[in-house]
Amino acid sequence: MTNRAENDRTVAWAVLGTGNIAATFAEDIRLARHARLVALCSRTPDSANAFSRRFPGLRILPDIDALASDPQIDAVYIATPNTAHFDAAQRLLSAGKPVLIEKPMVMTVSQARQIADLVAEKQTFAMEALWTVFLPAVNHVRTLLSDKAIGTITGIRAELAYVRPFDSNSRFFSKALGGGSLFDLGIYPVTLTLALFGAPRSISGRWSATPSGVDMTADLQLVYTGFNASISCGFDRDGTNRFIIEGETGSIIIDTPFLRASRVFVTRNRWARRLIAPSGSGRLSRLSGKIAARLPLPGLIVHNHTFVGNGLQFEIDAASKAILQGERQSQTMPLENSVTALDIVETILAQPAS
Repeated sequence: MTNRAENDRTVAWAVLGTGNIAATFAEDIRLARHARLVALCSRTPDSANAFSRRFPGLRILPDIDALASDPQIDAVYIATPNTAHFDAAQRLLSAGKPVLIEKPMVMTVSQARQIADLVAEKQTFAMEALWTVFLPAVNHVRTLLSDKAIGTITGIRAELAYVRPFDSNSRFFSKALGGGSLFDLGIYPVTLTLALFGAPRSISGRWSATPSGVDMTADLQLVYTGFNASISCGFDRDGTNRFIIEGETGSIIIDTPFLRASRVFVTRNRWARRLIAPSGSGRLSRLSGKIAARLPLPGLIVHNHTFVGNGLQFEIDAASKAILQGERQSQTMPLENSVTALDIVETILAQPAS
């Protein structure tokens, strides 16, 4: 029998960074059973003070060295700009601190492998904070696939795109800050595909450049045995933002926006499939999905998985439980998936822009 006291244990977290995603983490950790936020660290005192006013009761630590050496902090969520993830993770892991690193975990395959090596050397824990793969709706999709709900898989189509007008001062378009649509958006469908189906046999794709040199759009083909995954992302449009799995006997559609999945459709005929996810604009696709979710349709099953908060509580609890159990990485989001996702991104961006 499981000890009740063990179930009630919590991980004392600190957050490194005070931006929007750090604030979302601080909001959602209140919904996590095995975690509590106790401290924060920021490069700028004004930002730290503003964050602590928004989330009272947190200790403010002056720098990352204080964070790494503080015995009252069990783990650290790294929410700094993309290009700062690697150095922060190295310093914390070297001190034996478990880390949850906001996506993308780091910027290169080489850096990701160094993180994995450091985890093994220091016998600690690291995980990329790709929250989508921990959502209840995605867990249900895993069950549907395990139960062969749509037969043999024949194809995957996923899109994640939001209009962002070019701004040379924005982090989304800054090469120095790790910008680009693949790192900001494409990493979601790529990693979800890896989480559900493992590593592909081969990769191909293309990308288009912004004036700052990062990618405005990207299209990828991940080749598996018996099917392909067609993935697209971009700052040039508002996409359908669905993740669609086609099978011999039906389709599984993670409804828009799939990165915050709260509804899954299972269709048993082409008519229902085309009604729910028509080709064309994202607006039309979203409208059809709302209508289909409210009307009984033959050949359609709707699974709702709504949740309170923003959805980060599921990854926070998963990381916290793994840390409490002495694990070195997450079984749901293993470090190898982070390495493979970065390898896919690097492979695409190594080609000349189209």
